[in-house]
Amino acid sequence: MISLSGLVAQFAVLALAILLAPMLTGWVNQCRAWLQNRSAPGLLQPYRVLGKLFNKEVVLAHNASPLFRAAPYLVFATTWVAAALVPTFASGLVISAAADMIAIVALLGSARFMLALAGLDVGTSFGGIGSSREMMIASLAEPAMLMIVFTLALIAGSTQLSTMSAFMNSPEVGLRVSLGLGLVALIIVAIAENARIPVDNPATHLELTMVHEAMILEYSGRHLAVIEVASFLKLLLYVS
Repeated sequence: MISLSGLVAQFAVLALAILLAPMLTGWVNQCRAWLQNRSAPGLLQPYRVLGKLFNKEVVLAHNASPLFRAAPYLVFATTWVAAALVPTFASGLVISAAADMIAIVALLGSARFMLALAGLDVGTSFGGIGSSREMMIASLAEPAMLMIVFTLALIAGSTQLSTMSAFMNSPEVGLRVSLGLGLVALIIVAIAENARIPVDNPATHLELTMVHEAMILEYSGRHLAVIEVASFLKLLLYVS
């Protein structure tokens, strides 16, 4: 039986993830600016950007299909569910039993697939370039992510995230070369999945380097804001 307090705790964690995810992105942007020896933006800058986007009018191409309009919300929903399965702020929540690593990888893959379809929908050259590049990166990143999951699963004896977490916190783990290599692989996958240098640059508008930005170039207003929130949540998920 699911208790009311359990549901309240679950929704509180979901709300906290949305509230703090932009701040994490703001901190990452600050670190990048400091490493480049330039003035860093404020920690709350992502919140200001989201507020500006939500207040802007949505501009749609005349040949945009209903898929193009629905894709931002589908991407956000699947990413939010995947982030909810990861025990970022608390463990033992209501949906912890469903927190299977293969399910999380599948949810992130579904979000990527929807965004790639949206990039192709309008028929622009930039959208096609971004979608094809995204699928090429996914063909390398997703198998690597599954190999990381299977490495942990063979050691912990389960693909359930709560079981993995409990095992990793126990003294039985010790020092394992496989876990060290898995960590290195996870960092590489996280860089690729979150559109970070050297794989991608979320701030670029150069045709030769655009991947994520090329797919969302036709979005504006609240649609773009929802996609940005989904990318913030994705970064929080991988850091967690």
